[in-house]
Amino acid sequence: MEHNPDIGAPPPVWTRLRFEARAAAADEPTMASYIDAAILSHETICQALAFHIAEKLAGPEMGAQQVRQVFANAYDSNHVLVEAAEADMQATLDRDPACRSMLQPFLFFKGFLALQTHRVANHLWKQGRETLAFQFQSRASELFAVDIHPAATIGKGVMLDHATDITIGETAVVGDDCSLLHGVTLGGTGKEVGDRHPKIGNGVLLSVGAKVLGNIRVGDEAKIAAGSVVLKDVPAQCTVAGVPAKQVGGPCCEPARSMDQAIPDEIAK
Repeated sequence: MEHNPDIGAPPPVWTRLRFEARAAAADEPTMASYIDAAILSHETICQALAFHIAEKLAGPEMGAQQVRQVFANAYDSNHVLVEAAEADMQATLDRDPACRSMLQPFLFFKGFLALQTHRVANHLWKQGRETLAFQFQSRASELFAVDIHPAATIGKGVMLDHATDITIGETAVVGDDCSLLHGVTLGGTGKEVGDRHPKIGNGVLLSVGAKVLGNIRVGDEAKIAAGSVVLKDVPAQCTVAGVPAKQVGGPCCEPARSMDQAIPDEIAK
């Protein structure tokens, strides 16, 4: 169903997604039926997200219709979830050179799908519905190989690139506009309880296999180099590398947007 112009213009992300969906359905008739069911048959991005993610998460414990209703209720009561999803799609399109359209993350990219599952699980957690929140965490881990505790706080405009083996602990915080690549861990340092996981600022790049451990802080627009193990606070706009990680080179700017994972030559040699 087309958007009703009497109630205002539709969001730009939704407009583009529908345009791309029509083109893809015409180009690939074997996918046309599902593209219609997942996107074109819905009036809003909320409805489309609820349908598509429910089809992914459905299993013996909960059917697709049950999951869809939970997600639809969450989106209806908390529109910030939808705004974050739109920002995540835009971030993926802007930063991932392999991404050619909004359609790709929405339908196919497990990092995007895992993150949207977490957002609803976190919404449920805050409502005291911990059992259902853990059910969605468990399904996301099984399906997408991404394990995010439902209590973890994640900002908007976040990209989980490739996403396999990303692990984020209970008291972790990830700011807006961050990019996390596969194998990233935001974990604790042992069996301590309470506030024990990293706090990641805005615009941070966490490169492939980076491990940030303990209740430490990573400043805005910092870059954590691939394979690094970070055990101490990281200042804003700096690069750290190594095991254990140490500050290298000069200041960096917007690494999560540029996705530049290079480290200074003197360290790389």
